[in-house]
Amino acid sequence: MKIVIFNVKYSENLGDGILAQCLETALARGMATPDVTTIDLAGRTAFGTGGGGRRRQVLKVLQALPSALRRLVVRRALAPKLRRLQVEWQNAIDAADAVVIGGGNLFQDDDLNFPLKVGAALDCIRRSGKPLAIYAVGASRDWSHQARQLFGAIENCQLVHVSVRDTIASGNWIGHFPAGPHAEILPDPGLLIRDIVETQDIEASKIDDRPIGICVTDPLILRRHSSRQAHGIPFRHADDYRHLLGLLLDAGYRICLFTNGAQEDQAFARRILDANALVGHIDSGELHLAARPKTPQDLVRIIASTQVILAHRLHACIAAYSLGVPPVGLGWDPKVDGFFQFIGHSDHFAGDATISAQQVASLLEEAARRGIDPAIHAAVLDQARAGIAQLHASLDAPHFNRERPALQPAMAASEEDRFGYVLARSL
Repeated sequence: MKIVIFNVKYSENLGDGILAQCLETALARGMATPDVTTIDLAGRTAFGTGGGGRRRQVLKVLQALPSALRRLVVRRALAPKLRRLQVEWQNAIDAADAVVIGGGNLFQDDDLNFPLKVGAALDCIRRSGKPLAIYAVGASRDWSHQARQLFGAIENCQLVHVSVRDTIASGNWIGHFPAGPHAEILPDPGLLIRDIVETQDIEASKIDDRPIGICVTDPLILRRHSSRQAHGIPFRHADDYRHLLGLLLDAGYRICLFTNGAQEDQAFARRILDANALVGHIDSGELHLAARPKTPQDLVRIIASTQVILAHRLHACIAAYSLGVPPVGLGWDPKVDGFFQFIGHSDHFAGDATISAQQVASLLEEAARRGIDPAIHAAVLDQARAGIAQLHASLDAPHFNRERPALQPAMAASEEDRFGYVLARSL
């Protein structure tokens, strides 16, 4: 069976790469003749091919615009690119036996960015008549009317499976599709990273000898994608991190700052360390910033080398949990809360913006002391494996080839203005 998967595998946020590789590998392992290909919804074809250093400035400009104008700008910027990509996508889908959209927070309305991309893929899938599975996705609560129309195209496809990754996403899905399609709750495929990771990527040192890992995210990215107001996000200033670092260093811990790979996150981490009070700790090796990871394997190695991590990034927390490293999550989006609820560790989730650095330090110490319950950990990973088996069974359903209308011709390149081009590469 030939399967095509759509997600954002090659995002600079390597958490997306982790879940994509887990889904690919797990699906292929259950096939007699594996043929699984992932297509990046942004048109990227390799790691490290995102918007790069321009992304932050573009997003900053975009964030300053009113929401209606943001949606208009995003639609205009993406239109020519998506029309070109649809030609490639249609060929790939027509040559496949089935299509999967997942995992990741793909069903969110970020100024129509994902609705337009997912909608373009759904248009191709509908034309092909191939069976479609939507697997272990995140779904946000608030969609614009345009986003509901674009995502609603799933109702015109040959759906054989629909699942979301937690109870929060499930509630949101029901709110958008009260009459169906019904979505089951299946674990995020990123939880399977422990099954596919290379042995040499796992840290062999005694856990007490490892540093505390602190995953840093640029506050602009948090504000851009958060369902909260900026003042409701904990650890949104460099000084918040510096205070925490001081407390942990004074308590005798070694600390590794790291990021999920986005260049803007790495730049923010460097700004955090640009403080006189931290120079001595950096020189002594008690505090260091990991080199920016450029592949999912790089990120896995960093996380596996820590004894406990703190992160806003959902897939840093998911990968850590899978690898046996206790995560402490920082609240900014319900998807992070949803994961900690799923693993039964809401007590290790810092969702309140007023939480102090001292309280977070205590959470990290407590999480490191308690570790991860092996029985619960095994059960969670078994659920993730069972979800893949269920996806396999759904994709074995018969499918039909339908005659499809021709795609519209691609917009001429001259119609792209420079900002639109840069924006399209940054989204």
